[in-house]
Amino acid sequence: MAELVYPPVIGVARTMFRALDLRFDIQGTEHVPQRGGAVLVSNHIGYLDFVFCGLAARPAKRLVRFMAKESVFRHKVSGPLMRAMKHIPVDRSAGAGAYQHALDALRSGEIIGVFPEATISTSFTLKNFKSGAARLAQEAGVPLLPMALWGTQRLWTKGHKRDMRRSHLPVAIRVGEPMAVEREENAESVTERVRARVQDLLEAAQRAYPVRPKGPEDTWWVPAHLGGTAPTPAQAAAREAH
Repeated sequence: MAELVYPPVIGVARTMFRALDLRFDIQGTEHVPQRGGAVLVSNHIGYLDFVFCGLAARPAKRLVRFMAKESVFRHKVSGPLMRAMKHIPVDRSAGAGAYQHALDALRSGEIIGVFPEATISTSFTLKNFKSGAARLAQEAGVPLLPMALWGTQRLWTKGHKRDMRRSHLPVAIRVGEPMAVEREENAESVTERVRARVQDLLEAAQRAYPVRPKGPEDTWWVPAHLGGTAPTPAQAAAREAH
């Protein structure tokens, strides 16, 4: 079927990026398979991360179908768009349907995007990964495609207001080589392998990031272990528990 909605939405996003004068540093797009299924696995630090992950797949002329929480599909604006772009709703109380939907899409040659931390990391460090992405790749017989984002939290993230000013904000995106997975390998072991690869890519993006906080009031987006005032992983977990 013709893609009537996804390409125009990408065009709108690109127009927004130009209006904001975002400065992209994207490396590794050659690793995105030009055909066949794959499970794209990324860290999750901002509300617009799915847009930036999808952007990295465009040089390969691929459209990524993301798994997203079901409530997004109930929204009167985002819902029809998400469905028209063939993204996959995930009801956490009944996830089998979403899993099968994603599996069928992978077997038909689609790239499925997954944020295995399940929620935005407010510490801007990697949380533990859930094993669903690994299990999908194993069952579908497709590779995992690791990816890391940095800087996207400065645009819009949990607990902070959107900042859509024209501020020349840098966004770093790193795509790693596809990772083959064996059906016989333990899913938890696969999950740890892909998490370690995403961590490597994240650290590379952070090292290359050209901007540092402008002052004490601008340290919120930097992880505590890098000298910023973002909550530590333990603090973030405690807040989520309440």
